[in-house]
Amino acid sequence: MKDSSRAQGGLICVAVVVVGAIFLLGLLQQSYWALAIPVAIGVAFVLGLTFWVGYTIATIQVEPYEEAEPGDTHPPGDEHPA
Repeated sequence: MKDSSRAQGGLICVAVVVVGAIFLLGLLQQSYWALAIPVAIGVAFVLGLTFWVGYTIATIQVEPYEEAEPGDTHPPGDEHPA
């Protein structure tokens, strides 16, 4: 594993601890925003993921499946058998 990957992993861990501490501090202060912001981010993520899945399904191009002849020994669509 590269050292840059380890450094990035370490930075992610530090960032998670800092964000978690800020969240906990907001909860202890009974701040509305401590719950509203993470919930809004979660909802936006789920909506974005759902949109991406729908877009992918709507725009995918699928080639029709061709049935193999009974005497064929290679899979359909393989024009040059090895």
